[in-house]
Amino acid sequence: MLKKTINHLAQQPNKLFLADSLGAALSAWILFSVLSCFPAYFGMPERALICLVIPAAVFCIYSMACFLFLKDNHAPFIRAIGVANLLYCMLTALFLMMHLSTVTSLGLMYFSAETALIGGLVYIELNVMKRLKET
Repeated sequence: MLKKTINHLAQQPNKLFLADSLGAALSAWILFSVLSCFPAYFGMPERALICLVIPAAVFCIYSMACFLFLKDNHAPFIRAIGVANLLYCMLTALFLMMHLSTVTSLGLMYFSAETALIGGLVYIELNVMKRLKET
């Protein structure tokens, strides 16, 4: 199933940018509106949330711009967002470790799930990029 998805996205890489943009928009919205409005339920300090909202918003804009304007040579742009998403996962993990004493179980579940989803997306992005370079 995953191989089929990678093959499909290698044929239509703009769909990957659209999915990345929508996912980043959702992450930014959740971080900004839900988590920051109910900090006691998640336990992540507001400063850390802001440090996560900003890159998520930038990734949303970047991926949407790629979706709208990029017509060919997708591989380097997919690599860029894949590496950026990987760094975002690392930043999230760093914040979790730094604030482990205050992060609640709900916060740990949310940030772990988000990191796992983005990690899966990174895997797909980097494999699509490899497939595009082969053709």
